[in-house]
Order: sequence, then structure tokens, then C-alpha cells
Amino acid sequence: MFRFANQELLFALFLLPALVLFFIWVQRMKKKALQRFGNLNLLEKLMLANSPGRQKIKKALVVTALFFFLVALARPQIGTRLEEVKRKGVDIFVAIDVSTSMLAEDIKPNRLEKAKHEVASFIDRLQGDRIGLIAFSGEAFVQCPLTLDYGAAKMFLDIMDPDLIPVPGTAIGKAIEMAIRSFSQTERKYKVLVLITDGEDTREDPMKMAELAEKEGIVIYTVGIGSPQGVPIPLYDDAGRQVGFKKDRQDNVVTSKLDQLMLEKIALQTSGKFYNATPAEMELGKIYDEIDKMEKKELSSKIFSQYEDRFQYFLAIGMVFLLLDVLLPERKRVKKEWRGRFE
Repeated sequence: MFRFANQELLFALFLLPALVLFFIWVQRMKKKALQRFGNLNLLEKLMLANSPGRQKIKKALVVTALFFFLVALARPQIGTRLEEVKRKGVDIFVAIDVSTSMLAEDIKPNRLEKAKHEVASFIDRLQGDRIGLIAFSGEAFVQCPLTLDYGAAKMFLDIMDPDLIPVPGTAIGKAIEMAIRSFSQTERKYKVLVLITDGEDTREDPMKMAELAEKEGIVIYTVGIGSPQGVPIPLYDDAGRQVGFKKDRQDNVVTSKLDQLMLEKIALQTSGKFYNATPAEMELGKIYDEIDKMEKKELSSKIFSQYEDRFQYFLAIGMVFLLLDVLLPERKRVKKEWRGRFE
């Protein structure tokens, strides 16, 4: 196998024909200058030390040396090398509440968009940890299974919205249960669940699932997003225009507020921590720092081929041609008998 690491630098090779043309032009200018002094053949006979042949050879040596230097700059790579790469980390599921209450705008632009932005930044910081995504509202499902492909995880993150799950409500217990089933069942550590929600569980008591998660060795970090005072939930039409606020059966405006106490209890049950979402988006960074201190396992090991640099050889050849140019004199020696005729 053969390739160039800096292939774009090979375009500089087009400068070589221009350099050759420049040398030809300079030689012609020299001849024209000599013709102004008299007969060119006579002048060449008088210039005994002058050697047009050697001058051509020296120019050819310079052009050849420059050729090899440019090839060396393009970093030719020949052959392959097998290398084993091991990654160590933990398995992380991020469960994001996609219920309509997450459309509340007490955090701009709304709770859901804020959560997605923070998770994207969190994924960018990962180094070797597997990441998975769980979407939940009245039900929960795995939006993205555990993977080391962070780009793919962010693509699945982008399409999260309240339309993903038709079942209304907020079932935090369902999200925890889905994470328990999605983690490896043979391990009791290396497992983290980051739960992002406004904390209003309208379906069941999530503490039962938190207790089960603790037995499975899952550490849960909770991030509360929203206002404890409660705000109305906006409704939008198909064109994206706000058409009012969500109401109950008695035609009262429904408000959504952060249930901080429950999220604190879930985190405490599993030796995790609770964080309140802030405009500075520091909470997931702090969670990452906590995860980074945890014991890690080997998550993947693969063999890949890496090209070996061979630019040194081309550089050495170029140096040889350049050295020959330096050692080769431009003028030839004149024999004594010829020098004596002009003394």
C-alpha cells in the first residue's frame, strides 16, 4: 500500500517545469548578453574555464533535489503496521424527558432544547465511555443503544421531541426500568444513568425502580430542569405558531413545576447526585468529572492498520543530489599549456 499523507502538497511539483523554463530563459539571456560583445564562437573559445555541460548538470541536480524534497513534504507512506487499541470507560445512559411539560419556556428556548444542548456538549467530552440515549414520557424506549460512535449518538439526540412517544405523562420509573434492562446484567458496576427531567412523575412511584437500580450497581445522576414555581405549557400548531397553553378537563391552564425533592431522593438512593440546570450549563460538566473518577472497564479492543512514514528516504535522496550539486564545480580546470598561451 502506498499513499501520501499531505497529498495536496504534490501540486507543488508543477513548479518544477516552471523552474526548468526559468533556467532556459536565463541561459538565453546570457547568450544574448555575450553576443553584444562580439562573435559568440570566439568568445566561447576564449572562456576556457566555462563549461556549459557542467552548468546543465548542476541545474538538473537542483531540479531533481527539489523534486525529492517536495515528495518528502507530501509525506509518502508505505506499508502498514498493526496496532492494538484499547478503550476504557463506563457505560452511560442519558434518559431525557420528552413529555409536553418539557416544552415549558421557563428556560429558554424551552426545557427540552436546553436539555438536548447540554447533552450534546456532554457527549463531546466523552473519551472511551459508551453512551446510550433513552427517551421517555408516559412510556420509555431506547433511542440509541450503547455505542462508542459519538457522532451517531448526537444524530439520535437531534431528533428527540414530544412526538416520539404518543403516550402522555412523565414516567420516570419507566425510564429507570428501561435503563436497568439495557445495561449488562452480568456486572454490578461501571453503569451510570443521567436522568434529565422536570421531575413531575405522573404515572407511578419511581423510588421502587431507584432501589432496584441500586441493587444492579447503577449510579443515577439527576438533573432537574425547570422552575419550582410552575409555568404554563405552550401548545403549537403544525406551522410552529403558538396557539395557547395546555389545559385540563376543567379548562384550567396546566402548569409544570420542578419536583426537586423526588430527584434528590432518586440520586441519593443510588449514591449519585442531584444538579439543578443552570444557564451556565455546568451541571453535566460536573457529572462528567464525577464519572471520570469512577473505576473503568475495557469496553473495546480492536486492531487497525496504520501507515508508516517513508519521507526520510526521499529526503535523503534529495540531500544526495543537492550535495552533488555543491561538490560539482561550475567551471572546468584549464590545462597549463593553454594558460601559458595567454600569459
